[in-house]
Amino acid sequence: MQLIDTHVHINFDTFESDRFAVRDRWRDVGVVRLVHSCVEPGEFASIQALADQFPELFFSVGLHPLDAHKWTPQMADEIQSYARSDTRVVAIGEMGLDFFKAENQEQQKAVFLAQLAIAKELDLPVIIHCRDAAAPMRQLLQEFCQTNGAVRGVMHCWGGTPEETQWFLDLGLYISFSGIVTFKKATAIQESAAIVPSDRLLIETDCPFLSPVPKRGKRNEPAYVYHVAECLARLRGVSLESLARETTENACRLFRLDLPSHSTIATCSSY
Repeated sequence: MQLIDTHVHINFDTFESDRFAVRDRWRDVGVVRLVHSCVEPGEFASIQALADQFPELFFSVGLHPLDAHKWTPQMADEIQSYARSDTRVVAIGEMGLDFFKAENQEQQKAVFLAQLAIAKELDLPVIIHCRDAAAPMRQLLQEFCQTNGAVRGVMHCWGGTPEETQWFLDLGLYISFSGIVTFKKATAIQESAAIVPSDRLLIETDCPFLSPVPKRGKRNEPAYVYHVAECLARLRGVSLESLARETTENACRLFRLDLPSHSTIATCSSY
């Protein structure tokens, strides 16, 4: 069985003392590819260095909505340059809207649209962060798509209702679930997980945050994506092996990843 964790932050200091042990654990549970998200372009060099150490690691470049105040016209050029400089860049992001306690909503929207345009120009998918902003996110994406064509990407660490989930499915996006889906009181998210088509489902840890049950309260790490997969398989009434196969194929398709040559899973085609 092979798994892909589609959203990690292993460059954070919390992994500094045992990063190779963390690597060993993700390999032990069958994680064969990881997509390392980028909070701001200044992280690019550190993420790139990790990918040099761990060949299963691919990554994105972009600006998180909570850092939208850092945006400059030069940053757009910087993101484009970084994305073109390394074939291991498989997405733009993470980017999006975070209106939880936010006072710069219009700035966030402008920065999000600017990064959508970069992704469209480079033909890369987007990793979308959306917190307390589903309706304005939907509107922005609809307007962008009407002018520029469909957006390819994923709603990461998804926490929306089934109705909101359907909005983004209708826009052609993938939906990725994190450890939150394992929480006992996350009933709306669990209901959302049940309705996502099998060819649009992804799994992630968003480590070091949001450890799934039974690791809740501990530092999260990529190996724990196994527990996310286990929970989703149970919610959807399928085997863990089937869930792993579907989400791995989906990740390969969205991010244009190849699997290790020894893989027994069918070769993933390009989007």
